[in-house]
Amino acid sequence: MFALVDCNNFYASCERVFRPDLNGRPVVVLSNNDGCVIARSNEAKAAGVPMGAPAFEYEELFKKNNVKVFSANFALYGDMSHRVMSILSTFSPDIEIYSIDEAFLKLDGFGHFNLNDYAKDIRYKVTKWTGIPISVGIAPTKSLAKVANRIAKKFPVQTANTYIIDSDEKRIKALKWLSIEDVWGIGRQHTKRLKALNVNTAYDFTQMPDSWIQKHLSVVGLRLKRDLLGFPTLDFEEIQPKKNIATTRSFEKLYTEYDDLCERVSSFAVSCAEKLRKQQSCCNTMMVFIHTNGYRQDLPQYSRNIILKLPFPTNSAIELSKFAKEGLFRIFKKGFAYKKAGIIVMDLIQEKSIQMNIFENSNVKHIPLMKAVDHINTRMGQQKVKLASQDIKRMWKMRQEKLSPRYSTNINDIIIISS
Repeated sequence: MFALVDCNNFYASCERVFRPDLNGRPVVVLSNNDGCVIARSNEAKAAGVPMGAPAFEYEELFKKNNVKVFSANFALYGDMSHRVMSILSTFSPDIEIYSIDEAFLKLDGFGHFNLNDYAKDIRYKVTKWTGIPISVGIAPTKSLAKVANRIAKKFPVQTANTYIIDSDEKRIKALKWLSIEDVWGIGRQHTKRLKALNVNTAYDFTQMPDSWIQKHLSVVGLRLKRDLLGFPTLDFEEIQPKKNIATTRSFEKLYTEYDDLCERVSSFAVSCAEKLRKQQSCCNTMMVFIHTNGYRQDLPQYSRNIILKLPFPTNSAIELSKFAKEGLFRIFKKGFAYKKAGIIVMDLIQEKSIQMNIFENSNVKHIPLMKAVDHINTRMGQQKVKLASQDIKRMWKMRQEKLSPRYSTNINDIIIISS
């Protein structure tokens, strides 16, 4: 059996943990630079706030419905996610963290357990110990566990946020209830194609011929069908190193000077280098890009990127920053107001597989230094140690006018209790 544990309205719930006065009140969380809605409480959904809504277009609705608006506080959300996942790991030795707010548990050898009580115990402990409400779905396969979780979340009163598909009768009933567009792994284009053939539910999908599914949805669709039929086909996925790593940002204002862009690009390269070291990879190729604001038709437009083949594989922040600035120098043009820039590192190889170049490779000399920098930044706080080419005073220059305190990760933001 598999269990899927999903945190309910996770970002909004994280904000409510430290602000219980917001319980029962509409809450939304905005994307980078306070752009669009990326999370909503149930009350915000009921008030008519759609996912992805541009914040500036819904200001009147926010005021009318007394919606509390937050900037994304990823430090807080990441820490709360870690706490939830740590608790879940005590319920099964096999856990696959699917996203920041979802995890699969493999329940092999739990035949003598009352799974209904087990699911309720999971929900009670996570909610009690972290304050984050969760839904638990249990079924014989991963895709059916997704379906069970959706039922638990859709009917919280009837299910108490836990649901188990443990019979063929329950499986068929659940699949007939689930719309085809809500099936895990069925994208928008496949949904259109299937609906054109009168395939409107997950059950309809399981009745499709294998030959048609394999032809139009490939072997991945065939595996999904078998999984929905109750035959375990989708097993836990091993975490694979990323093939490309990107750090890009839209700026809080338009930049016209080379030095301003240079500082941003240098910081992006440092971030990419840190991500490379975390997965013990090095890159051989780098792309640097810049572009203006396409929505500002009153301003001249310019967009350019450059791909740099590095002389040796590296994950050194010093080296990547140097190469990034070289790339920027070659594509920068004065007279334009830039809105976005970014770095993408590609052609990755494992750190242990590097072919040394005796004359050029300086990455090896930087390994002890980078380890020391990573250790200090982990212990003392993000980016306490920076390159001289970075802005020493600020982190990412994003607009976060409604940012909540980092209650659980910054001692200066810890809650003060008055007696």
